[in-house]
Amino acid sequence: MSDTTSHPAPSDRSASSAYPSASDPHLSATDRSVPSALSRSTVVARLRAAGCVFAEDEAELLLGAAGTPADLAAMVDSRAGGLPLEHVLGWAEFCGLRVTVGPGVFVPRRRTEFLVRRAVALTVDHVAGRPVVAVDLCCGSGAVGVALAAALGAVELHAADVEPAAVRCARGNITAMGGTVHEGDLFAALPRSLRGRVDVLAANVPYVPTDEVELLPSEARVHEPLVALDGGSDGLDILRRVAGEAARWLAPGGHVLVETGERQAEAAVEAFRAGGLVPEVSADDALYSTVVTGRRPLR
Repeated sequence: MSDTTSHPAPSDRSASSAYPSASDPHLSATDRSVPSALSRSTVVARLRAAGCVFAEDEAELLLGAAGTPADLAAMVDSRAGGLPLEHVLGWAEFCGLRVTVGPGVFVPRRRTEFLVRRAVALTVDHVAGRPVVAVDLCCGSGAVGVALAAALGAVELHAADVEPAAVRCARGNITAMGGTVHEGDLFAALPRSLRGRVDVLAANVPYVPTDEVELLPSEARVHEPLVALDGGSDGLDILRRVAGEAARWLAPGGHVLVETGERQAEAAVEAFRAGGLVPEVSADDALYSTVVTGRRPLR
């Protein structure tokens, strides 16, 4: 079983934070103006009293996002009441992009940027001279698919999720990149025309063991769907399903990538190997991220 520090947790606000940046270039000077009714120091104090570790950074973002003093007061109340910052703002920064995030939708974690980097590197090496066929499975907000499309350029992009709120949110993000979002359970949601054609399949599957879900921060437990967190008894139930079917959907030489906990990597490798894939484990210690890749053999 993986330790809880390796799980996707929105309270992990360190170098691997999923928080948007207060220096986001999308924020204009007007956006950064401070509504006069609630001072910065007051906002910081409210957030700090509510247990927000990075209260100063969060205050800058809330002050920049609020259009009126009433908006700011409502946003501070929501954040102090435990709503994830990204849900309060309505967006998350991911791979340098602003991704819309709605209520009840899984917040993209900064550690998952490593999965995107690995997917891009492998795909650039594998595909040349034609659009990449990419799938974002268990897509949540669609952040991974959006980042892949932004990095790879010409992409036939598909995304899928079983959670209706995630599908609605992802459609706003993915459609803007020319992609399509499907609702349903894993591969059953995808059009059959994709079988044997997918160059890169990113599956940000839930991998928290059921008994450890209660150890996650309340931001995740209360405000994100359980289906996006709970990976079954050892955290690998959904991963095994993906590993068992991925080879049928991948093009020869194509890759499937999943994120796991460090202690789960060996079992994930065995699942990929059992699915007829050539596995590989990569890690980024700075982001506390472990990614297992499965490649469909050329023959």
